[in-house]
Amino acid sequence: MHTTLTEHARCLYGDEYRPTPKCDRKHHESWFIEELTFADADSILMMLRELCPHMVDGFLPVCIRNLAYRLVLLQRPDEPALMREAADSLHLHGPDWDDIAADLRRRADALENAAPV
Repeated sequence: MHTTLTEHARCLYGDEYRPTPKCDRKHHESWFIEELTFADADSILMMLRELCPHMVDGFLPVCIRNLAYRLVLLQRPDEPALMREAADSLHLHGPDWDDIAADLRRRADALENAAPV
């Protein structure tokens, strides 16, 4: 049984850096997406950073990465560093999302410039 979102993702998609554990469970991407949808931001970030530590690597499908960052930003809308991380991911896996990535960077800059010193 998967005890974490990261374990579930590793079992479903594999891991570029570690062996995929043996698992006798049936796997359906829709079940993983449901778990991802209701996961907390820390669990999602742990999955992204463990399975894609250098952002350009890993076996997570781009659509899963995009959804994961979107869900994290919905939970943490005021974190400029996280906005930039999401923008970097979009930019690396674009170019369809370059406009969205640029908007995230502008929003991150605006948040930092508006923050009291």
